[in-house]
Amino acid sequence: MANLLVDIGNTVLKAAWADGVTLGKTFRYQGEHKVSFILSLTDRVRPEVLVISSARDMVPSDEDRLKTCCDRLVIMDSMHRDMYRDVPEYLTADRYASIVAARYLFRNRECVIFDFGTTLTIDFLDKEGKYAGGNISLGCRTRFKALNRYSKALPLVDTPESVCEKGMSLRTSIESGVISGIMFEIQGYLGQNHENIVIFTGGDAIYFAKRFKNSIFVVCNLVLMGLAILAEEYVG
Repeated sequence: MANLLVDIGNTVLKAAWADGVTLGKTFRYQGEHKVSFILSLTDRVRPEVLVISSARDMVPSDEDRLKTCCDRLVIMDSMHRDMYRDVPEYLTADRYASIVAARYLFRNRECVIFDFGTTLTIDFLDKEGKYAGGNISLGCRTRFKALNRYSKALPLVDTPESVCEKGMSLRTSIESGVISGIMFEIQGYLGQNHENIVIFTGGDAIYFAKRFKNSIFVVCNLVLMGLAILAEEYVG
């Protein structure tokens, strides 16, 4: 029987069925009725284990609803931390799931994980797979929104397909400033940790990976893979 994995982020819900650690079809949902959407995925197939990582704490009434659709419900948020091992308490569930997946994929290698989402998180693992610290910065679209929100003169700009080295208009100046700023930020980390396995994940992972000549592993569903590994601990 398949397991169902759900990652509720700051902006988007992502879900996937998994057979062991192999991910199947993935789903995305961006709306207010997240629990109803999760329940709709279980209409035809009842998951053996339903694992949910959530950026916001799950309310008891939603937890009760979800318990009815699976054999075993595992919630990971700031109130449910039974699954967390050997990491600081401040780490969110999605970051922990990424760490679990990185340990699985790259055993006995130092790793740095860049997660490009609403925030840009950078997490480090040593050769033994132990958490070695990490940083949090603004994500790409969050930077564009912040410029627009906190400056009366600057328009809201979306992520461009191509970027000029130097802006020649107000719009291209914003585009170049934000994208180049993120790239310089990443290059600084890579320069200081040139022997690390580099993993890009999250919504903008491919966008930035193709702009670097470094050897980079793009694993778009790293969080869901980590949840699949964690779900296997409850199978049987």
